Amino acid sequence: MTGTEFSRYDTADYLKNDDDIAAYLEAVMEEGGDDPAYVMHALGVVARARNVSKLAREAGLSREGLYKALSGKGNPSFSTVMKVASALGLRISFTAPRPQESASA
Repeated sequence: MTGTEFSRYDTADYLKNDDDIAAYLEAVMEEGGDDPAYVMHALGVVARARNVSKLAREAGLSREGLYKALSGKGNPSFSTVMKVASALGLRISFTAPRPQESASA
């Protein structure tokens, strides 16, 4: 019996357009929006789906600095997050949390 080979899964391979990216980031915020490392990792995935070098230039960062900031282990300033979001054509917004479903329903 021969072994099955699998290729490495990378979410960035499936982010083909702005709608895909928006849906992905919305899901990330819904799942782990209170975890900054998780959110930064997701922005890194989006950056890989786009051109990292071009994104770094547009954000005013070095390519290495961008990788570090978006690694999930970095600790970027909010200013850096805003620059990256802007370079990706994204806008950061805040909304009130959705009311929780009633436990008795």
